[in-house]
Amino acid sequence: MAGEITETGELYSSYEEEDDDSSTASDSDVLIRDNYERAEKRPILSVQRRGSPNPFEITDRVEMGQMASMFFNKVGVNLFYFCIIVYLYGDLAIYAAAVPFSLMQVTCATGNDSCGVEADTKYNDTDRCWGPLRRVDAYRIYLAIFTLLLGPFTFFDVQKTKYLQILTSLMRWIAFAVMIVLALIRIGHGQGEGHPPLADFSGVRNLFGVCVYSFMCQHSLPSLITPVSSKRHLTRLVFLDYVLILAFYGLLSFTAIFCFRGDSLMDMYTLNFARCDVVGLAAVRFFLGLFPVFTISTNFPIIAVTLRNNWKTLFHREGGTYPWVVDRVVFPTITLVPPVLVAFCTHDLESLVGITGAYAGTGIQYVIPAFLVYHCRRDTQLAFGCGVSNKHRSPFRHTFWVGFVLLWAFSCFIFVTANIILSETKL
Repeated sequence: MAGEITETGELYSSYEEEDDDSSTASDSDVLIRDNYERAEKRPILSVQRRGSPNPFEITDRVEMGQMASMFFNKVGVNLFYFCIIVYLYGDLAIYAAAVPFSLMQVTCATGNDSCGVEADTKYNDTDRCWGPLRRVDAYRIYLAIFTLLLGPFTFFDVQKTKYLQILTSLMRWIAFAVMIVLALIRIGHGQGEGHPPLADFSGVRNLFGVCVYSFMCQHSLPSLITPVSSKRHLTRLVFLDYVLILAFYGLLSFTAIFCFRGDSLMDMYTLNFARCDVVGLAAVRFFLGLFPVFTISTNFPIIAVTLRNNWKTLFHREGGTYPWVVDRVVFPTITLVPPVLVAFCTHDLESLVGITGAYAGTGIQYVIPAFLVYHCRRDTQLAFGCGVSNKHRSPFRHTFWVGFVLLWAFSCFIFVTANIILSETKL
């Protein structure tokens, strides 16, 4: 029996009859052709379920929503979806602001500046962009175009995005590699402008916002781990993978803070390379300056559809169906309108990331996983007893770590809230 991963990522089980005679030279051409076609369709990484079944073997993909339904009561499930919805709203607001902001920065040239972004120039929203149009007017025009072009996807289902995601991932790798290399070259030539302090506690609020976006890559683990046949060295493989991710994040971050001054470092990091004194080649400047436009535009419909489906799940009742107007008009509308309104009011990406990560991110990153782990381990002990060994058990399996994570989450919540209040008071 082998598990097959479909294009949509769902896991199906298929039984295959294995006959030793099928591989001999006396087989007919038809059988050989059938076996060849079946082999071509079989996934490279398939889940093998031979031998005695292990209750802790990872053979089915289980996402967080399914875990919440398994271990939480009705209130807990509703709180889980509420936290996910708030996080996705923050995501959409950030995306809806990032694309118009990047377009505004690149296209609003001032005077003879053909680069659109200068090192020591601080622009205000009331500054002129084109003729009588202010920069904020250009931003809102771009936001309206962005909403009109991508907003309708919220009313439909987004499918068959494999090649689009491959293209987006390729563009990300190219952009990240180019930015790291350009920053290293600039630092190597002695042109680095960054002199960061040893510590700056005013940035702690945004630290949690950034952390949750780094953490979200762990939500892909069920889809990555399930189809792997041999999981003997899975822990080591995942550990090395995350060490590589950490090294990549570190390289990107440290080259940024030593290459650019802290007061001139823009929220959208790619825009720092839209300067003529940093990048001489115009094609590279425009590629990096418009990089968020390409990548975010492909992700916005997917996240919007995900948020819409979470709204449907939150209000779904057993055996009930939604009227067509509610299903096709109301849910997409409440999904699309709030983040666009937030983006219309502000394009302060730093604050949007900080608030989204500090509150919704705390629930997703700390609180929900801690309660899921606690309930899962408790139910496992009741079902199998203490004598069954889980070969995938975590080194942090003691209950102390669950309490520590919850205490840390509460501390982060209090600290970030106090930091926001104090920051607003100073203003």
